Amino acid sequence: MSTPKRRLPRPPYNPGVRELVEGKRAWDARASVAEQKQGFRGWHERGYLPHRDSPGLTQFITYHLADAFPAELLGEWSALLQIEEKRERRKELEAYLDKGRGQCWLRQPEIAEVCERAFLHFDQERYLLKAWCLMPNHVHVLVKVTTVPMAAFVKNWKGWTARQCNCLLGRICVSFWADDYWDTYMRDAEQERRTVVYIENNPVKAGLARAPRDWPWSSARSRGEDGVLCLPASSGARTFLSAAAPECE
Repeated sequence: MSTPKRRLPRPPYNPGVRELVEGKRAWDARASVAEQKQGFRGWHERGYLPHRDSPGLTQFITYHLADAFPAELLGEWSALLQIEEKRERRKELEAYLDKGRGQCWLRQPEIAEVCERAFLHFDQERYLLKAWCLMPNHVHVLVKVTTVPMAAFVKNWKGWTARQCNCLLGRICVSFWADDYWDTYMRDAEQERRTVVYIENNPVKAGLARAPRDWPWSSARSRGEDGVLCLPASSGARTFLSAAAPECE
């Protein structure tokens, strides 16, 4: 008899998110029939967080490990969920993540490498990578949505890396990533610039590195003096990403 998955704590169901999304849909242009057939849902929700999935948007995406909000520290992080203003709540929750709670599996180089190569694999094909950073218990990615819905490629990132990382860690059918993810679309070039700085400076802010380029799992190491991102060749990435793995996350 299989052992049921042990659900770790996560931000709870948000009863107000559906009303919030309906309000945003009222002013947002509906996706075309062609976009809908491709899987783009525009503004939508899964019960926890609002998402806007449309082609052409540059999105700041954050997701974290399943144990980043430990049950024994419930009193320490649960009050953050009561903050009503979305941006302030995300800011405070990310500050909490920077404390490095949980097992922090992404500190292990072989685990971080799996996750970073997953981002690089379909760059220029399914999306355009603009910045990223793997912190000990969470991930930031700035990406332009092109031909594939954000929900699809984030699900691919999380699902594939969960299986691979759990195999490396000797864990069987245990949640690796927490449910859902945060996304914020960039409204202009200045917001995008600030977001790149935030992402690549996150290890410095958290006291993990003296300079952005010192952190090994960040786009800062691939950015030239002119600010242009020069990504390494991904030879062998397809073989790496198609390797068989147990169906558990």
